[in-house]
Amino acid sequence: MDFADVAPRAIVTQPVRTQAAVPLQWRLIGIAKQHAESSIRMAGEEAGHGRLILFSPVFLGAGAATWFLAVSDFPAISLGLCLFVLLLAVALCGYGRTKLRATLLALLLFAGGMLSAQVETWRARTLILDSAVTTTVTGRIERREGDGRGRWRYILAVTGTDAPEIKRPPKRISVLVRGATQPFELGDVIEGRARLTPPAGPALPHLNDFAFSAYFDGIGANGFFYGAPKKTASQPQQAGSFGEATLEWLYRLRSGIGDRIRSVLPGDTGAFAASLVTDERRAISDETTEALRQSGLAHIIAISGLNMALSAGIFFVGLRVILSLFPAIAQAWPTKKIAAAGALAAVTAYYLISGFAVSAERAFIMMAIMLVAVFFDRPSISLRNVALSALVILAVSPSEVLGPSFQMSFAATLALVAGYDLWKVRPMRENAFAKLPILKPVLMIGGFFGGIFLTSLIGGFSTALFSIDHFHRLTAYGLPANLAAMPVISFIVMPAGMLAMLLMPFGLDGPMWQIAGFGLDLVIKIAKTVSSWGGNIDVGRLPGWYFPTAVFGFLLLTLLRTRLRHAGTAIVAVSTLAVALLPVEAMPDITIAEDGGLVAVVDGEAIASNREKPPAFIFEQWQRALTMEEHRKPFMLQAVNVPAAPEGKQLQLSRDQQDEARAAMRHAAASSPSRFSCQKGAWCTALLGNGKKLTIIDNAAYLGPACDTADIVVTPVRLRFDHCRSGALLFTGETLRRTGSIELRFTDKGTEITTAFDTLRRPWMRHRAYDWRSDSFADASTSPVSDSGE
Repeated sequence: MDFADVAPRAIVTQPVRTQAAVPLQWRLIGIAKQHAESSIRMAGEEAGHGRLILFSPVFLGAGAATWFLAVSDFPAISLGLCLFVLLLAVALCGYGRTKLRATLLALLLFAGGMLSAQVETWRARTLILDSAVTTTVTGRIERREGDGRGRWRYILAVTGTDAPEIKRPPKRISVLVRGATQPFELGDVIEGRARLTPPAGPALPHLNDFAFSAYFDGIGANGFFYGAPKKTASQPQQAGSFGEATLEWLYRLRSGIGDRIRSVLPGDTGAFAASLVTDERRAISDETTEALRQSGLAHIIAISGLNMALSAGIFFVGLRVILSLFPAIAQAWPTKKIAAAGALAAVTAYYLISGFAVSAERAFIMMAIMLVAVFFDRPSISLRNVALSALVILAVSPSEVLGPSFQMSFAATLALVAGYDLWKVRPMRENAFAKLPILKPVLMIGGFFGGIFLTSLIGGFSTALFSIDHFHRLTAYGLPANLAAMPVISFIVMPAGMLAMLLMPFGLDGPMWQIAGFGLDLVIKIAKTVSSWGGNIDVGRLPGWYFPTAVFGFLLLTLLRTRLRHAGTAIVAVSTLAVALLPVEAMPDITIAEDGGLVAVVDGEAIASNREKPPAFIFEQWQRALTMEEHRKPFMLQAVNVPAAPEGKQLQLSRDQQDEARAAMRHAAASSPSRFSCQKGAWCTALLGNGKKLTIIDNAAYLGPACDTADIVVTPVRLRFDHCRSGALLFTGETLRRTGSIELRFTDKGTEITTAFDTLRRPWMRHRAYDWRSDSFADASTSPVSDSGE
């Protein structure tokens, strides 16, 4: 009997348990178990490949971010004890306990990040001006930068103040000088009447606090001189220590290089070229700067990874090619390492004349580590080198972890290096057409532009998340702009610029700068052409949970090598979808700037302000965060004689004048709903959609009429009381100084108040609680305003 004839019948007679007979919950449990086992196996594979080392800067940065975002400082002794215990635990933990050891190392890095943040804060100790003041300032010029319109921005080391004398003067300020016939030199001591203000806080709650970055930059106040200051010393004062003298010499060299470039290339072209070398960007016109930003090319003018990489690459390849022309040297000496040493010297010189900007510092550290790797025959482009660079930067300047520059730079670098790793392990296929000599140039050009395309695409997508969180907008046409501009930068501007810098000591740099200028003119034309297409997408503020969740997914996607990385893709996709589908936070009904001078009513698709020309620095942030393009300007009432105060005294209104003001406010509010009606120099008022009245007063004499006729009163005047007798909500310059900017929302439960600051316990906020009259700090643990239940 043939076995082939029997086998099928035997199989058929066997009992078969179909998949449908298995309960659904057991099938789901089985699938989940398989995925869990697979995930554990892949996690072990990641650890075996040393992938966990790549997360070390993540834990260090998370610790630093936790310390900076906390409500108050953590006790330094507790942090030190925690760090010591974790160090001891890691030392006692055997290498066989890999999971426990990895967990302890992660906790150690987290605690180390917190302690490094504390140390950096102690090291900065920046004294920030407590409130705006007009005073006579005397200071020594440490740095300067022109803006191309005859104005100069100086960094002064303050040596004295007068009329009035500031009790807590900042040590270093940034001031603008207009009208000076000639710029002052570094080391000059100048004196003049100036208006100084503290660094700006968040324009709205949950936006960027500029005082944070100013604190770690050592800048205690910003301002401008009334007229041109005068030079008080006949000879410039020399810096004290050797380090200060060296730093001043470098700043003089930087300033001289910038002046030389602008003398050869006038206008925006020279300002653009100088920004690529010395990072002096203020001389570029607002029109060109806006065009570069809207086209997605603004990264070019910042001395960042792109500039450093091109400089190092051009010098490395050029020097190696020159050495290869001499066979005796090429055969006897390691030309690759010599070229790497030359490139390292070049980027070091580049960094020293760049003004020590944060982006330049970060790019220099990253490039230096990659070049040093060549000395030890290690791959330059690797995720380990990126992680090591991040560790060094976070250890030196942990405050950078919250800055958009650090985040966007490392996001782009991580994505590009991770993409390069995937490209290297791609399956290779034989291409018969590639062997044809006639097609080789075409394939080379196609490969070059394909590389630019992929680089721009990966870089754009990787930084989009951070652009949304920090700037609330996306650039729609950044890809075509970069495709057009990057070949010009890579093959014309940077090579010519590097040759010009090498020839500058001999006075032969002019022709090379002309070539570089030709390329920069092309880049400016590209930027203006692309920006004319429009394409900026305003996104607005997103929920607080979205950014850390999406960043976590992004890190999994770029740092892992197994299929576990797709979990990061899923996290980013699901969190983005959730933001699009879930209800968003209600728009504020009223926004108030931290100085009380600018107030806006948000109504539907428009934002109405009390200023015809609101300060662009604040108002543009409002428009981006609230996605409101339309601006309703106030209706200016017919001019009347506003009472003037007697000389040296405050204005006091008579009973009749108060009655007239009340009547005028009531009539103005009723005549233009959801829009301000203003009496110039006195008050502005608006009737809101819910029937409430909002009034802003510029003079405290109108406080009584405003409180009697309005439900909400705002004044920039720093009054000593914070409430109206009528029960109306009152926000004064004093309360706003402590709360920062404010948002008001009208709900069924009453008026919901959101402030930029709930407490003022952090060092970069403490100046807001200082009282110059008593020379003491007020209680900074509570907010002076609270939600109203009316």
